[in-house]
Amino acid sequence: MDQLLEVKNLSTQFKTERGIAHAVRSVNFSVKPGETMGIVGESGSGKSVTVKSIMRLVESQRGKISSGEILFEEKDLASLTEKQMQRIRGNDISMIFQDPMTSLNPLIKVGVQISEVLLYHKGMTKQQATEEAISIMKDLSIPSPEKRYHQYPHEFSGGMLQRLMIAIALACKPKLLIADEPTTALDVTIQAQILRLMEELQKQYGMAILMITHDLGVVAEICDTVSVMYAGEIVESTSVEDIFDNPLHPYTQALMESRPKLGQKQKQLQPIEGSPPDLTREIKGCPFAARCKFKTDLCEVERPVLQELTPSHWVACHVAGQFKNEGEDRHVDVITS
Repeated sequence: MDQLLEVKNLSTQFKTERGIAHAVRSVNFSVKPGETMGIVGESGSGKSVTVKSIMRLVESQRGKISSGEILFEEKDLASLTEKQMQRIRGNDISMIFQDPMTSLNPLIKVGVQISEVLLYHKGMTKQQATEEAISIMKDLSIPSPEKRYHQYPHEFSGGMLQRLMIAIALACKPKLLIADEPTTALDVTIQAQILRLMEELQKQYGMAILMITHDLGVVAEICDTVSVMYAGEIVESTSVEDIFDNPLHPYTQALMESRPKLGQKQKQLQPIEGSPPDLTREIKGCPFAARCKFKTDLCEVERPVLQELTPSHWVACHVAGQFKNEGEDRHVDVITS
């Protein structure tokens, strides 16, 4: 099996007071076994909705998957019943959510929250699940796991809470781990520890990781491939080396320019002017056209399709090839966590 996960023409929409919001629009990507893929973009670009669609967690939020396939081990998750999906969710595919402070139940001991995953999916006895939960906590370098098992979330620091979230996600040794901005609420020192921990556990369990982030430093640190999202679409997809050495889409270049660069402490950061388009309205042409300094008349009337401009480097832009031939040095030094 070449691909563990294949997302084909995935579209997700939500009912809002202003109409139907097309949060994810015809998204395509794949993840190989053992690979780490990053999805990067601004807040509101559709990253989290994409992975929640994969987990089938949008239906209860006035949302629905309107079209497309989500093939996991060649099984279409989009066509499964909720009961069938429950057997996969938390077992074969697990997810680390953005904010550990609000993702754990404050009224239940943390060890019990780890154990219940094992009880549900692995059919362990209560004693077996308790022992396995303590072992997992020990593997994640949570001190005094036998004692900490019986404590509540408010008794843990932010970094330890994130370790607990990882413990719950990894309890059943999933084939795919989805990490939705797992380091956003942490300081840079703890961020680095969590990223190293995830890399070590990936090697130990042989799992694939789908990393959702707005931080290019995290992408550089942990990812093998990366897709850039804007306004619910993937606008560029390639290896992590290519995305930093040769970004072709103007939006990707703008993201690079808005990052601090080594050796240029006094240089002012370049913001991306304007705002993303309203996803409740029809978008004519390129969704980035209103903010793009390279736009042409064609960009405003015809939507670009994702095409392979160089081997394994896919871009949705009418004039991206011209940027490539301008001969500019677009290498970016990224400050990683």
